[in-house]
Amino acid sequence: MSAAMDRMMAGMMVKPSGDVDRDFVAMMLPHHQGAIDMAVAELRYGHNEQLKRIAQEIIIDQQQEIAAMKLAIGQPLPPSTPAPTQGGDHHSPIEH
Repeated sequence: MSAAMDRMMAGMMVKPSGDVDRDFVAMMLPHHQGAIDMAVAELRYGHNEQLKRIAQEIIIDQQQEIAAMKLAIGQPLPPSTPAPTQGGDHHSPIEH
């Protein structure tokens, strides 16, 4: 959790560009990714089933908001990849 928070806080340190919309997105993307990283940690290591369900919802919601914000400012979306809790990557994003 601490690594996810550190990465999120560092990512939010954006030099203002003068374009409020782009600055908003530039700061919100790491904020949302931080929420995803923390939710993944909860899914992998948590024990409370209610919190794990909430974590799953957070991942979906935050991914959708990231995509919507990128599209709103004309940024391309990355290629589709498996959800952070699916697929072959068994390393936690908070370990990178």
